[in-house]
Amino acid sequence: MDAPIQDPALFEASMYTIKAIAILDNDGERLVAKYYDDSFPTTKEQKAFEKNLFNKTHRANAEIIMLEGLTCVYRSNVDLYFYVIGGSSDNELLLVSVLNCLYDSVSQILRKNVEKKALFEHLDSVFLAVDEIVDGGILMECDSNTVISRIALRGDEVPISEQNFAQVFQSAKDQLKWSLLK
Repeated sequence: MDAPIQDPALFEASMYTIKAIAILDNDGERLVAKYYDDSFPTTKEQKAFEKNLFNKTHRANAEIIMLEGLTCVYRSNVDLYFYVIGGSSDNELLLVSVLNCLYDSVSQILRKNVEKKALFEHLDSVFLAVDEIVDGGILMECDSNTVISRIALRGDEVPISEQNFAQVFQSAKDQLKWSLLK
């Protein structure tokens, strides 16, 4: 008796597990969004997906939804909705751990005041947190304390949320200069 032939691509493990991370407001408008593959190549397609995702989840009590062939885990607090999107065959527990890390990191950055106004005040640090958690679709960190400590290290003793544009620009210029001189 022959075993059924199965597609080996279904069983291949991939490090690229995160398709997107998004934080939307209570109207479904994008506040933070990073897409890591070409599932939605244009901003118009991304915003349409986000609007559809928000419409399906903003009144639901669940934590996971399958939408357009993607696994989406989400969490809301006050006027913010946090989403982590993966492929249909990705591990939901892994996606939830990324979501929890994202939420806990943002909560620490915002000093437990997780709402839209505070998010805008610390938007640069929130983007750094997202970049520390996921890089190019590859999960890098699931511990919010580690993420927060790395964000603090990047600020050279002064948290980046408290630096002005000139300081950030000068720091970037210095780093570029030293990298070219090596």
